[in-house]
Amino acid sequence: MALLAPPIDETPLDRTIDLLGGAGVLHARPATPLETHDLLQAGLSTRALDHLVGGVGVLKHPETLERALGISERTYYRRKKETPETPLSREQSGRVWTFAKILSRATALFGSLEAAEQWLEAPAMALDQRRPIDLFSTPAGVETLETYLTRLEYGVYA
Repeated sequence: MALLAPPIDETPLDRTIDLLGGAGVLHARPATPLETHDLLQAGLSTRALDHLVGGVGVLKHPETLERALGISERTYYRRKKETPETPLSREQSGRVWTFAKILSRATALFGSLEAAEQWLEAPAMALDQRRPIDLFSTPAGVETLETYLTRLEYGVYA
């Protein structure tokens, strides 16, 4: 798998926002960490979640959706049907944002969304043969993924 540099004009924040449907779905385009905090405090809409799930193949599996985002398939479909503009909870919003942020980093690193999804599903030696997708359920797992991505960005593979 070849590692590629992200386009010069696209920032990690831009890629994260795009994974969630862009400013049109989010009703804002945060430019700073504090603006992102405020957006997540108010709660991402179910439409943002739906855009992410619709664009990311690995999230179409119910067990992966719940493990990675903390939202059951039943809850997702109920919210999508009944209340697409109702905000997610702060915790759910945070988990959805974190997943999108890490996926956007992996997409930039590996050159495509498909390659990033393959990375999420593949056991990694540096993660004790765990799959990255399985580490989203805890803050410690997310921190481990962020460290692992940083190491990959700098060419440290083990």
